[in-house]
Amino acid sequence: MSRIAPGTLRDNRLFGWLFPRAAGLVAGTQPPAVFSVLGRNRSLFKAWLHFSGRLLARGGLRRRDTELVILRVAHHRSSAYEWAHHVHLASRLGFTAEHFDAVREGPDSPLWDARQRVLLLAVDHLIEHEDLDDDLWAAVREHLDEPTVIEFLFLVGHYRMLATVLTTLRIEPDPPATGLTAALRKLIAR
Repeated sequence: MSRIAPGTLRDNRLFGWLFPRAAGLVAGTQPPAVFSVLGRNRSLFKAWLHFSGRLLARGGLRRRDTELVILRVAHHRSSAYEWAHHVHLASRLGFTAEHFDAVREGPDSPLWDARQRVLLLAVDHLIEHEDLDDDLWAAVREHLDEPTVIEFLFLVGHYRMLATVLTTLRIEPDPPATGLTAALRKLIAR
Protein backbone atom coordinates (compact mmCIF):
# COMPACT_ATOMS: atom_id res chain seq x y z
CA MET A 1 0.00 0.00 0.00
CA SER A 2 1.32 3.41 -0.96
CA ARG A 3 2.68 5.47 1.93
CA ILE A 4 1.17 8.59 0.34
CA ALA A 5 -2.26 8.21 -1.23
CA PRO A 6 -2.88 9.45 -4.76
CA GLY A 7 -4.04 13.05 -4.63
CA THR A 8 -7.61 14.12 -5.16
CA LEU A 9 -8.75 17.00 -7.33
CA ARG A 10 -8.45 19.23 -4.26
CA ASP A 11 -4.94 17.96 -3.42
CA ASN A 12 -3.49 18.09 -6.92
CA ARG A 13 -5.59 20.86 -8.45
CA LEU A 14 -6.95 20.51 -11.95
CA PHE A 15 -3.73 19.86 -13.88
CA GLY A 16 -2.37 17.36 -11.36
CA TRP A 17 -5.71 15.54 -11.33
CA LEU A 18 -6.33 15.53 -15.11
CA PHE A 19 -2.81 14.62 -16.21
CA PRO A 20 -2.80 11.12 -14.64
CA ARG A 21 -6.21 10.40 -16.14
CA ALA A 22 -5.07 11.43 -19.60
CA ALA A 23 -1.86 9.42 -19.18
CA GLY A 24 -3.91 6.39 -18.15
CA LEU A 25 -6.06 6.71 -21.26
CA VAL A 26 -2.96 6.79 -23.43
CA ALA A 27 -1.26 3.95 -21.55
CA GLY A 28 -4.37 1.79 -21.18
CA THR A 29 -4.09 1.72 -17.39
CA GLN A 30 -5.79 3.24 -14.41
CA PRO A 31 -4.44 6.78 -13.80
CA PRO A 32 -0.72 6.16 -13.16
CA ALA A 33 -0.12 6.34 -9.43
CA VAL A 34 3.30 7.89 -9.92
CA PHE A 35 1.62 11.02 -11.31
CA SER A 36 -1.24 11.08 -8.80
CA VAL A 37 1.10 10.72 -5.83
CA LEU A 38 3.89 13.04 -7.01
CA GLY A 39 1.22 15.55 -8.06
CA ARG A 40 0.62 16.24 -4.38
CA ASN A 41 3.73 18.44 -4.55
CA ARG A 42 2.36 20.58 -7.36
CA SER A 43 5.35 22.82 -8.13
CA LEU A 44 7.87 19.98 -8.04
CA PHE A 45 5.52 17.77 -10.09
CA LYS A 46 5.31 20.26 -12.97
CA ALA A 47 9.10 20.73 -13.06
CA TRP A 48 9.67 16.96 -12.84
CA LEU A 49 7.18 16.30 -15.65
CA HIS A 50 9.00 18.72 -17.91
CA PHE A 51 12.40 17.19 -17.13
CA SER A 52 11.32 13.55 -17.29
CA GLY A 53 9.25 14.14 -20.42
CA ARG A 54 12.29 15.62 -22.10
CA LEU A 55 14.37 12.57 -21.19
CA LEU A 56 11.70 10.07 -22.12
CA ALA A 57 10.33 11.23 -25.41
CA ARG A 58 12.06 14.33 -26.70
CA GLY A 59 15.71 13.62 -26.25
CA GLY A 60 18.53 12.61 -28.57
CA LEU A 61 18.55 8.93 -27.66
CA ARG A 62 16.48 6.60 -29.81
CA ARG A 63 13.21 5.70 -28.04
CA ARG A 64 14.11 1.99 -28.01
CA ASP A 65 17.48 2.81 -26.42
CA THR A 66 15.77 5.01 -23.84
CA GLU A 67 13.41 2.19 -22.85
CA LEU A 68 16.30 -0.29 -22.79
CA VAL A 69 18.24 1.93 -20.39
CA ILE A 70 15.21 2.54 -18.14
CA LEU A 71 14.37 -1.16 -18.00
CA ARG A 72 17.94 -2.06 -17.08
CA VAL A 73 17.92 0.53 -14.28
CA ALA A 74 14.53 -0.79 -13.07
CA HIS A 75 15.94 -4.32 -13.11
CA HIS A 76 19.01 -3.31 -11.07
CA ARG A 77 16.91 -1.34 -8.59
CA SER A 78 14.21 -4.04 -8.34
CA SER A 79 11.62 -1.36 -9.05
CA ALA A 80 8.39 -3.23 -9.79
CA TYR A 81 6.56 -0.02 -10.70
CA GLU A 82 9.25 1.26 -13.07
CA TRP A 83 9.64 -2.19 -14.63
CA ALA A 84 5.90 -2.74 -15.21
CA HIS A 85 5.32 0.78 -16.53
CA HIS A 86 8.21 0.62 -18.98
CA VAL A 87 7.52 -2.96 -20.08
CA HIS A 88 4.17 -1.57 -21.21
CA LEU A 89 5.80 1.38 -23.01
CA ALA A 90 8.56 -0.75 -24.56
CA SER A 91 6.00 -3.30 -25.79
CA ARG A 92 4.44 -0.54 -27.85
CA LEU A 93 7.86 -0.05 -29.48
CA GLY A 94 8.15 -3.72 -30.45
CA PHE A 95 9.90 -5.19 -27.42
CA THR A 96 8.88 -8.81 -26.82
CA ALA A 97 9.15 -11.24 -23.91
CA GLU A 98 12.51 -12.24 -25.39
CA HIS A 99 13.72 -8.62 -25.12
CA PHE A 100 12.62 -8.38 -21.49
CA ASP A 101 14.46 -11.60 -20.64
CA ALA A 102 17.52 -10.20 -22.44
CA VAL A 103 17.30 -6.96 -20.40
CA ARG A 104 17.51 -9.07 -17.26
CA GLU A 105 20.40 -11.08 -18.73
CA GLY A 106 22.24 -7.88 -19.56
CA PRO A 107 24.89 -6.95 -22.10
CA ASP A 108 25.96 -10.55 -22.72
CA SER A 109 22.66 -11.46 -24.36
CA PRO A 110 23.13 -12.20 -28.07
CA LEU A 111 19.95 -10.24 -28.78
CA TRP A 112 21.72 -6.87 -28.47
CA ASP A 113 23.68 -5.06 -31.17
CA ALA A 114 27.00 -3.34 -30.39
CA ARG A 115 25.38 -0.01 -29.45
CA GLN A 116 22.84 -1.62 -27.10
CA ARG A 117 25.53 -3.79 -25.53
CA VAL A 118 27.65 -0.71 -24.76
CA LEU A 119 24.66 1.15 -23.30
CA LEU A 120 23.84 -1.80 -21.06
CA LEU A 121 27.46 -2.12 -19.94
CA ALA A 122 27.49 1.59 -19.14
CA VAL A 123 24.24 1.35 -17.13
CA ASP A 124 25.65 -1.57 -15.15
CA HIS A 125 28.89 0.29 -14.48
CA LEU A 126 27.11 3.50 -13.46
CA ILE A 127 24.84 1.63 -11.06
CA GLU A 128 27.77 -0.20 -9.48
CA HIS A 129 30.47 2.50 -9.54
CA GLU A 130 28.70 5.85 -10.07
CA ASP A 131 31.24 6.51 -12.84
CA LEU A 132 32.53 5.21 -16.17
CA ASP A 133 36.15 4.19 -16.55
CA ASP A 134 38.10 5.59 -19.50
CA ASP A 135 37.70 2.50 -21.68
CA LEU A 136 33.92 2.33 -21.20
CA TRP A 137 33.67 6.10 -21.70
CA ALA A 138 35.46 5.73 -25.04
CA ALA A 139 33.12 2.89 -26.04
CA VAL A 140 30.05 4.97 -25.17
CA ARG A 141 31.41 7.96 -27.11
CA GLU A 142 31.74 5.78 -30.22
CA HIS A 143 27.92 5.63 -30.21
CA LEU A 144 26.79 8.88 -28.59
CA ASP A 145 27.72 12.49 -29.34
CA GLU A 146 28.42 14.94 -26.51
CA PRO A 147 24.84 16.19 -25.97
CA THR A 148 23.45 12.65 -26.12
CA VAL A 149 26.00 11.20 -23.68
CA ILE A 150 25.02 13.91 -21.20
CA GLU A 151 21.38 12.96 -21.72
CA PHE A 152 22.24 9.28 -21.23
CA LEU A 153 23.92 10.03 -17.89
CA PHE A 154 20.90 12.05 -16.75
CA LEU A 155 18.57 9.26 -17.89
CA VAL A 156 20.36 6.64 -15.79
CA GLY A 157 20.59 8.95 -12.78
CA HIS A 158 16.99 10.11 -13.07
CA TYR A 159 15.48 6.63 -13.24
CA ARG A 160 17.72 5.47 -10.41
CA MET A 161 16.40 8.38 -8.32
CA LEU A 162 12.81 7.70 -9.37
CA ALA A 163 13.16 4.02 -8.45
CA THR A 164 14.20 5.11 -4.95
CA VAL A 165 11.17 7.41 -4.67
CA LEU A 166 8.76 4.74 -5.96
CA THR A 167 10.19 2.07 -3.67
CA THR A 168 10.20 4.29 -0.59
CA LEU A 169 6.63 5.45 -1.23
CA ARG A 170 5.56 1.82 -1.88
CA ILE A 171 3.82 2.75 -5.13
CA GLU A 172 2.41 -0.40 -6.74
CA PRO A 173 2.26 -1.02 -10.52
CA ASP A 174 -0.83 0.40 -12.22
CA PRO A 175 -3.69 -2.01 -12.94
CA PRO A 176 -5.12 -2.18 -16.47
CA ALA A 177 -7.92 0.16 -17.41
CA THR A 178 -11.45 -1.07 -16.75
CA GLY A 179 -14.98 0.09 -17.48
CA LEU A 180 -15.36 3.42 -19.19
CA THR A 181 -11.61 4.05 -19.23
CA ALA A 182 -11.01 0.79 -21.12
CA ALA A 183 -13.81 1.62 -23.57
CA LEU A 184 -12.39 5.10 -24.20
CA ARG A 185 -8.94 3.58 -24.70
CA LYS A 186 -10.31 1.25 -27.37
CA LEU A 187 -11.92 4.20 -29.16
CA ILE A 188 -8.66 6.16 -29.06
CA ALA A 189 -6.67 3.17 -30.37
CA ARG A 190 -8.81 2.96 -33.55
